[in-house]
Amino acid sequence: ELNFIADVDIYRIKLPGNAMLGEGKPENQNHAIIFTRGEGLQTIDMNQEHYMEETLKMRNLLQEFTKKHDGVRYPTILGVREHIFTGSVSSLAWFMSNQETSFVTIGQRVLANPLRVRFHYGHPDIFDRLFHLTRGGVSKASKIINLSEDIFAGFNSTLREGNVTHHEYMQVGKGRDVGLNQISLFEAKIAYGNGEQTLSRDIYRLGHRFDFFRMLSCYYTTIGFYFSTMITVWTVYVFLYGRLYLVLSGLDEGLATGRRFIHNDPLQVALASQSFVQLGFLMALPMMMEIGLERGFRTALSDFVLMQLQLASVFFTFSLGTKTHYYGKTLLHGGAEYRATGRGFVVFHAKFAENYRLYSRSHFVKGIELMILLIVFEIFGQSYRGAIAYIFITFSMWFMVVTWLFAPFLFNPSGFEWQKIVDDWTDWNKWISNRGGIGVSPDKSWESWWEKEHEPLKYSGKRGTVLEIVLAVRFFIYQYGLVYHLNITKHTKSVLVYCLSWVVIFFILLVMKAVSVGRRKFSAEFQLVFRLLKGLIFIVFISTIVILIVIPHMTIQDIFVCILAFMPTGWGLLLVAQALKPAIMSVGLWGSIRALARGYEIIMGLLLFTPIAFLAWFPFVSEFQTRMLFNQAFSRGLQISRILGGHKKDR
Repeated sequence: ELNFIADVDIYRIKLPGNAMLGEGKPENQNHAIIFTRGEGLQTIDMNQEHYMEETLKMRNLLQEFTKKHDGVRYPTILGVREHIFTGSVSSLAWFMSNQETSFVTIGQRVLANPLRVRFHYGHPDIFDRLFHLTRGGVSKASKIINLSEDIFAGFNSTLREGNVTHHEYMQVGKGRDVGLNQISLFEAKIAYGNGEQTLSRDIYRLGHRFDFFRMLSCYYTTIGFYFSTMITVWTVYVFLYGRLYLVLSGLDEGLATGRRFIHNDPLQVALASQSFVQLGFLMALPMMMEIGLERGFRTALSDFVLMQLQLASVFFTFSLGTKTHYYGKTLLHGGAEYRATGRGFVVFHAKFAENYRLYSRSHFVKGIELMILLIVFEIFGQSYRGAIAYIFITFSMWFMVVTWLFAPFLFNPSGFEWQKIVDDWTDWNKWISNRGGIGVSPDKSWESWWEKEHEPLKYSGKRGTVLEIVLAVRFFIYQYGLVYHLNITKHTKSVLVYCLSWVVIFFILLVMKAVSVGRRKFSAEFQLVFRLLKGLIFIVFISTIVILIVIPHMTIQDIFVCILAFMPTGWGLLLVAQALKPAIMSVGLWGSIRALARGYEIIMGLLLFTPIAFLAWFPFVSEFQTRMLFNQAFSRGLQISRILGGHKKDR
């Protein structure tokens, strides 16, 4: 119901069906625009402010509406630049401040003139109210597809022969996100929005009606950036899986012994120069030029060096994974949703379970997959072994793996404080072991979170389901190739070896099913029987490992290779089962799939938590992290809070 108040609430209009027709924020904007007056309308978010001296320039800015900027049309949106005032809170806030400064100065200045593809980005732009009031308002509020409602206002204005400009003589203050989780949620929302833009009619119409150069400019400055980012990450996957094929098929060894591949000095020089560029010098050039023009090139160089010392490369590599995951997820399954970031002026410690929920599928799983690929490449690869080229080839990939796995904990306040680590481990255990169900939120139970994570698969249709299964097939390559590289199977290439490996996998799944059934039937009334069953399974497991060790030609490396072969296979089975959830539930195996998934989550949690706990043993690590990544006021406040809180014995 929508209530219209006139004289303590007299008239009431009841709308049919669900009154929530679109996204909340643009609905409010389009509803409020009819109550505004005048010919100009400024859109300011709640995290923005006007400076007193800047408001004196408003009269000059409004005069721009009377000037034909391209000689043909009057402007319909007046864009202005922003000043980020939250850059001093933490290193992350400073990175975002510099990134934003580069975008809202050089970026938008060039977008407006000469490219003429500047739109509206939620910034403090001033709209021609009468133009937009008669053309659908300042936002498009359709559910889901217009998640980034602000840029669609620019699309709509341009499609209806409007003109968007940018003016640098005036600026408006803006507070950006200051914590990693806030920044990631914001970037996830923007990536979701770009995915929906890719599927929208507006981009299709703009591409058809622009001339060739404006079409390319529009692509590069909207969805093209996210598509190129996704292609960059895909390139790493294609390269490593290609190397995996070469290594496991034996072609790699053949190439390594070939005469033309022995002397590869030109290749090493090329890779060295490429790695130098990949460190970020080329990408940081626009930002350095902008800071140099405004505050001097010595300041720009010192800021760049300081940003690198404060691990800016780690942050931007991590955000690469955020953009890729959510953009690709939206293209594959749709179902983008608004994610409130909070935009609070606060830096706080995020618990381990919270970081795991937020980054598990977007970063941790992908980082572990790439790590396994690199390990297999290291064990069986021959082409670049011992050569400088091998270092240059794998350095950037190892850097990305370590960044995707540990950046959330590195940029987490008090991330290496021992008492926080103990509390985080208790919270993690509680979350991973709690049962889900109706009304249990994802932050209270792993089961509820896990069910919610693959919920978009229900709405992706047959095409999305098939694509998900096809993508999951890549995890079976490990098993097929690695079982033939064991010492015990070195002299046989029979298909029976591959079949036997599947027998082993099904035996493990059968054991897990027995444990799951035993927990349900015996854990409550027959605890002794259940404990004996678990003990028997443990003895069988240990005995199997011992037998494998004493088998002739079976080595410790073989056992390690078996783990590398079977772990990805189990994960691939999980992905296929999630895509075929209705069929799995109909045969009563969903409980077993959930149990297998929980086991994988526990393994990943231990893999991530162990190095963090080890570093937390050393007090200087936490001290160094706080002083390097946060400003002096926050560091002093943290020290004072520790003193006032007292030193507990268990610390």
